[in-house]
Amino acid sequence: MKHKSKIISLFVATLFVMGFCACGSGGKKISGGDVASSSSSATIAAKPAKVFVPAIAPSSFTQAQKMRYMNEHYWDKFDFSDTTFISQADTATMLTSYAVYAVGCVPDSLIDKSMKNLMQKASASKPMFEYFLFLAEQVLHDPNSPLRDDERYIPVLESAIASPLLDEYERKPYEFDLSIALQNRVGRAANDFLYTLPNGRTKRMYDIQAEYLLVFISNPGCPMCREVREQLLSSPMLNELSERGDLKVLVLYPDEDLTAWRDHLKDYPSAWINGYDKGKVITKQRSYDLRAIPALYLLDKEKRVMAKDCTDVAYIEGLIIKSE
Repeated sequence: MKHKSKIISLFVATLFVMGFCACGSGGKKISGGDVASSSSSATIAAKPAKVFVPAIAPSSFTQAQKMRYMNEHYWDKFDFSDTTFISQADTATMLTSYAVYAVGCVPDSLIDKSMKNLMQKASASKPMFEYFLFLAEQVLHDPNSPLRDDERYIPVLESAIASPLLDEYERKPYEFDLSIALQNRVGRAANDFLYTLPNGRTKRMYDIQAEYLLVFISNPGCPMCREVREQLLSSPMLNELSERGDLKVLVLYPDEDLTAWRDHLKDYPSAWINGYDKGKVITKQRSYDLRAIPALYLLDKEKRVMAKDCTDVAYIEGLIIKSE
């Protein structure tokens, strides 16, 4: 729970960067992904913002009981029939409330049931349904969200595709996103791919033999990529595993500017494998989600996915410790 709380705090901080936080009098409101006009925004700002108050678990409950209670009762005080809430609520507050529920109150064993139940409640009207689609997209799907999580977003996408509230054209984007989200799911075999080395030789990812393979999708000169690289290099545990040969790192460049790629090869340790996606096959086949770079994929000996589309090196370390 401490790890989740830390990430939720990071998400709240990210809202400021993304510009979702309340701006005070005259500030813009966002509802269902649309920015209201300045005139309507001023009207909304003149009224007290509507506030959602989540349920509170009894203090006498154990941690497990609190989790179960919050999973079942978190939205008890939310009026899903009140469409005026959408325009009068503070977006940042609702995004945070949604994040707390989706990440902090939904155990892995109940992801499908819980997320679909919430979307069913939101089906009271099309505006409310679309509002919760917006919340889910911002928290669980946006490339800038530290809470990006396909496993929690997949039930939302499936609910959108199955909903009679959306027509076939409105469902298309969700069908596309679902096809990407279903790739490389945790616990399942990763999609194989070819990579080309600096010397021009092409090899297959599945041929890399190690207890753990860390696929590091990176772009040259990317500040966040550099930050993740430094975290990997400063990890005593990962360095020890690498020196023993139990962990191998494949740095994959998914784009076409090979001059820039070659100029930055020196940025990585010689023990790491550096390759690029010749012909941008991965992009064309959509076998990996490349919307957010950098991205780490931790694979086990059988190339099953342990971590997907991640940038949290401490989380990677924790997964390896648990599997030992």
